[in-house]
Amino acid sequence: MTLGELKASGYRTIPVKEEMRRNLIRKIQAGEEIFPGIIGYDQTVIPQLENAILSRHDFILLGLRGQAKSRILRQLPSLLDERIPTLEGCPIHDDPFRPYCAYCRRLLRERGDQAPIRWLTREERYHEKLATPDVTIADLIGDIDPIKASREQLDLSDEEVIHYGIIPRTNRGIFAINELPDLQPRIQVGLLNIMEERDLQIRGFPLRLPLDILIVYTANPEDYTNRGNIITPLKDRIDSQIMTHYPTTIEQAMRITEQEAWQERDRDLPVPRLFRELIEEITFTARESEYVDQNSGVSARMSISSLENLLSNMEKRALRTGEKTVYPRICDVYAVLPSMTGKMELVYEGEKEGAVSVAIQIIGQAVKRVFNRYFPKVPRQEGERERRGRRREDFSLDYRPASSPYDDISSFFQSGGKVELSDEMPFADYFRELRRVPDLESLARQYLNPRDHYELAGGMEFLLEGLHQHALVAKESLTAAVRYRDVLASVFKEL
Repeated sequence: MTLGELKASGYRTIPVKEEMRRNLIRKIQAGEEIFPGIIGYDQTVIPQLENAILSRHDFILLGLRGQAKSRILRQLPSLLDERIPTLEGCPIHDDPFRPYCAYCRRLLRERGDQAPIRWLTREERYHEKLATPDVTIADLIGDIDPIKASREQLDLSDEEVIHYGIIPRTNRGIFAINELPDLQPRIQVGLLNIMEERDLQIRGFPLRLPLDILIVYTANPEDYTNRGNIITPLKDRIDSQIMTHYPTTIEQAMRITEQEAWQERDRDLPVPRLFRELIEEITFTARESEYVDQNSGVSARMSISSLENLLSNMEKRALRTGEKTVYPRICDVYAVLPSMTGKMELVYEGEKEGAVSVAIQIIGQAVKRVFNRYFPKVPRQEGERERRGRRREDFSLDYRPASSPYDDISSFFQSGGKVELSDEMPFADYFRELRRVPDLESLARQYLNPRDHYELAGGMEFLLEGLHQHALVAKESLTAAVRYRDVLASVFKEL
């Protein structure tokens, strides 16, 4: 197509922000999903995003790591038209009806309405830059190219010797800067004219290019103090600041992990809801832990990686035992430690404890929380201080502790019973060992409602682990296994 044919077609160009506003209005009226795959933001972030786009605002997404900021930005091109025209060879995708760059003006002088037209796709109109301390003005805006001047025998005062940076090359599109505070203040100053006047200044050139561009940013609040800051004049020019957040419910978190985690293995590896819930609870617990730096946050990627590691541990057991059906066990939950230790920034006390120790504590707390949602309350275990404080008459023969649904399980261990479980134990041996504990199976059936005996066995071990976290049952780690035993016997052994 030529420029003359484009004019004859009656095509009209509109500014990019107006284009996005128009397409958003159409999608809202049609009841379409605006940001598919973005979970948990329906009542918070997405309405603010819609308002910013309808207002034709540049905006910043402000939030901790793993809050889908980059994912949101990469969905913005869906609000652009499928294709728009520009003059063939234009470095900055000028409007063919109102060209500004020297190349396009020369092309129109030479060829007029016969100038060729190229159609830009929406993917070509989105560019993203990760802000790092080594980013320069030349990278973002442009610089004089002496090699081009020499090759084409142009004077250095000629506008065509300019090599445009990524921002002008995103003209009539969307430009995103990730982690804005990492950009040096002097580089941020270079964005001021673009944000307000929409023009460029390159090495003192009397150059005016009224850019048609939507500029969006992301930032982590922690970076304001640790690595940099957003200069006040630039912050003032950003029209809308939108705060992101972590999932507020376990259900939302489970949907995100289900969507993002790689689960398509060579064999079927079913993970019941109980264990999926436990994976998410681990992340929720980490976000509240006193050992974890909450200013850094705990990314949703921790849950995603944890589920993938849990599946891999199940897969490995299936390969070694030769069993076709494999369900998760508690040992698989502790296999997610490598997914946790690298994704938590620890405070000083946490560093003293050690990353692995903190992660194990967090898993234990998560098990306890999930246990309390499914099973009856465990009687509080009396400590040494409370025993000393009890009056003499309270030790009479009439004193009886309140009965508990876990009494038979406690009695089994108090009478010397032990349960030893290993990661690579075949299912038949694993199930048989668990069934030695009285009432363990009946309680798991009653409160977990398992669909089959594989899910039942995992629930029985989870029940044992929950009782261990409530200090009703002791647990010791062996070389390649764990052993559940009586608490008192375990204390005497340590002494």
